[in-house]
Amino acid sequence: MLVGIMGGTFDPIHSGHLIAAERARVEADLAEVWLMPANVPPHKPNAPKATTEQRWEMVCLAAEGNPFFRPVDIEITKGGVSYSIDTIELLCKEYPGTEFAYIVGADMVQYLPQWHRIDDIVRHIRFIGLARPGYELDLTHMPINIRNRVTIVPMPLVEISSTAIRNERQRNGSVRYLVPDSVNSYMEVNRLYES
Repeated sequence: MLVGIMGGTFDPIHSGHLIAAERARVEADLAEVWLMPANVPPHKPNAPKATTEQRWEMVCLAAEGNPFFRPVDIEITKGGVSYSIDTIELLCKEYPGTEFAYIVGADMVQYLPQWHRIDDIVRHIRFIGLARPGYELDLTHMPINIRNRVTIVPMPLVEISSTAIRNERQRNGSVRYLVPDSVNSYMEVNRLYES
């Protein structure tokens, strides 16, 4: 069984994340996509605006209604900084019969050689790179042990970001349809990202 992992801060999770997860699932023939919020992301200098619990609850709401999406709180439960290798080692230990593939943007694929302990990572899992229209992705300069573990799938251009959603909420604008209705309601009830 091949399971896709979509990690991120999800501050908040939005329709772009869900479209990407579904595209990866279909194109790479994934059994499921596990939506995995980071506890403390190592590559983001600013702390998330929503609490860990709020981000987790929004991920759970966003996954409802899609039997192939599963929220997984392994990084939150573990605590501390969320390094990919630590998460992968935990997953491989807890789910020994499952093969995993990280779902990442095509821009992130270019940086795989710089990932912390990437040689250990590619021994355990694969990568699914989402290529947006017009983005040229050249893997020929990548080390072969990494290149052989990357599958590129096409991704429609979706210009939605968590930052833009937070900014829109801060100015009391509407983010309807940028996030699932359940997430939109949650943000309104909890007054998330309001000024």
